[in-house]
Amino acid sequence: MARKKPTPEEAAATRQANLDKLSSQLEQAVEQLTTGEDWVRAIAFVARFRSRSFNNTLLIWVQHLTAYEQGRVPEPFPSYVAGFVDWQQLGRSVMKGQPGYMIYQPVIGRFASTNPADPASWRRLGQRENPKRGEVVRRRMVGAKPGYVWDVSQTDGEPVPERPHPLLLEGEAPAGLWEGVAQQVAEAGFALSSAASAVELSGANGVTDYAARTVQVRADMDEAAQVKTLIHELAHVLMHEPGSGDRPVHRGIGEVEAESVALMVGAAYGMDTAQYTIPYVASWSTTVPDANPLKVIRETGERVRKTALAILDQLPAAEAGDGYPPGLTRTEPNMVAVREPAARTKPTTTVRTLANTTVDVLPLAGRLGR
Repeated sequence: MARKKPTPEEAAATRQANLDKLSSQLEQAVEQLTTGEDWVRAIAFVARFRSRSFNNTLLIWVQHLTAYEQGRVPEPFPSYVAGFVDWQQLGRSVMKGQPGYMIYQPVIGRFASTNPADPASWRRLGQRENPKRGEVVRRRMVGAKPGYVWDVSQTDGEPVPERPHPLLLEGEAPAGLWEGVAQQVAEAGFALSSAASAVELSGANGVTDYAARTVQVRADMDEAAQVKTLIHELAHVLMHEPGSGDRPVHRGIGEVEAESVALMVGAAYGMDTAQYTIPYVASWSTTVPDANPLKVIRETGERVRKTALAILDQLPAAEAGDGYPPGLTRTEPNMVAVREPAARTKPTTTVRTLANTTVDVLPLAGRLGR
């Protein structure tokens, strides 16, 4: 007997129920980040799946761990994650009995305008509606719906090529990383110099002086510690300048963000994350007045991810990869990647879409997960 197609109302109710389930799973995942060590592990994990939102990364993490505990996957951490059609593109199929990991997938709407410079002139087009003559059409994310991805261990078929894994000796920094980060410090308008020891920096490993537009890093540390400190200071430069709209309410959160950005960028290059220390989560997630600590944690994680991506975008490709299978031409809508260009002449954002082409997308405040 053929399966009855759900009515639009039934489909909407099912989607809302799944969104409610996602919200509950996400809250549970964030609640598990109770210690500094938990936060470090989470950010190191996010580094491996950094093209996805902080929310979606946490959802993949907890659902894969549940699958491991139930004996459905062989390892506690996923390696490559992709959608059903993407695995087919690589000659692999999802194995019978392997449910996908539910994540937030963006809903993209089409908007038209005869005067693109006027934000108020844009109107949303219907599903099959064609634009009027002379109208410019752009797309933007207008919401989210549940989507599904699977780890490579839940599929079988053609072998997936392995990315080379960087092997660094203790205290060694990846080749060229210092130079690439130093260039970004200079491009931000800050002069970089070395300090002979922590004595010159009042006991600190690095110092950013916004008034003097300088960044100093201790020279008496090993290469890995120096580059980690430099990334930490670059994060301060990009995120925490006094008077900027992005400056956090509490200085403690600013230090968490800078250290987390350093951890994430370093992890993307295979640097050891065991030496990173983050303050006890409860000590900084509760410092924003009238804010839910769980909301503070999610927003901090996303700010860290976006800043780390901005830094990584200007560095040589990290050998560690970003969680997508090598050789994949991305097709699934939940893999949309948003990047703000350094300079632009019109209010648009570049987006990698289903066919891996580039389109103009209207900016959207409060973007959801992807």
